[in-house]
Amino acid sequence: MAWISPSTNGVEAIDSAFKKEQTKNTPQRVHHSQEPDTAMSSPLSDPTLALLRHRVAAIEGDHGRPEAVLPFGLTELDRRLPKGGLAVGCLHEVAGGGNGAVDGAAASCFAAGIAARLPGQVLWCVTQADLFAPGLEQAGLSPDRVIHVEAGDDISVLACMEEGLRHGGLAAVVADVSRLSMTASRRLHLAAKASGTTGIALRRWRRQAEASDFGQPTAAMTRWRVSVLPSVPLPVQGVGRSRWLVELLRARAGESFDIELEACDGTGHLGLSADVAGGSAASAGKRAFG
Repeated sequence: MAWISPSTNGVEAIDSAFKKEQTKNTPQRVHHSQEPDTAMSSPLSDPTLALLRHRVAAIEGDHGRPEAVLPFGLTELDRRLPKGGLAVGCLHEVAGGGNGAVDGAAASCFAAGIAARLPGQVLWCVTQADLFAPGLEQAGLSPDRVIHVEAGDDISVLACMEEGLRHGGLAAVVADVSRLSMTASRRLHLAAKASGTTGIALRRWRRQAEASDFGQPTAAMTRWRVSVLPSVPLPVQGVGRSRWLVELLRARAGESFDIELEACDGTGHLGLSADVAGGSAASAGKRAFG
């Protein structure tokens, strides 16, 4: 894991760390949507409407780069997402539920699982020095793929995140941030769209009461909340695979939903719990431990 201090020059530091930390990991295939954009390609009788759509698309940053998605690999989850997966090259929000709004443990592992399945280096920006590399590795994100930046406050974190998104050579940029305004999120989303780098705003707060800020509107494509659930009992002694309640609170062109899932494994993939899959606790133990 590469470390960058707050005093380091942003883009040059990211570029230097990126060159040093390049790896030969086999990339996960990202599916490009082949669906034609009928709204823009079909002839329109009203030129004013066509011009308006063109301007809106330009504001949203939807020109010049084909849309791509990263499937989770679970039909029960992917079929509920627009185009069958998580939009790549966009901004997304993730937060923990309950006490996780403060520690962000489950939300961090959820974000790490997404980043792990994207090819390339990952820039992770924090205000608190509590990022646990072995925990990220359990979620599939190897420490040698992570460039770690410690910034002093939310403003510095957002600045580092934007620079990382504009760099263009990173797989993903994850940033711990408590407050995220519409203006700041718009800048981050447009930077992600321009470079094709996926941005994940990991929302954490000092106190659980401050988590109400999570309801404020932002420009993020999706908004997720991940809460910890008790593990499924195993037929033998031991602790079963961690379980989460994953809630999609907001998605552009999609509907909100919630689903109980098993936490990310060593490849960054989520799993279906026995209740959802219709199996038994014994089969869940076999999936978790082979």
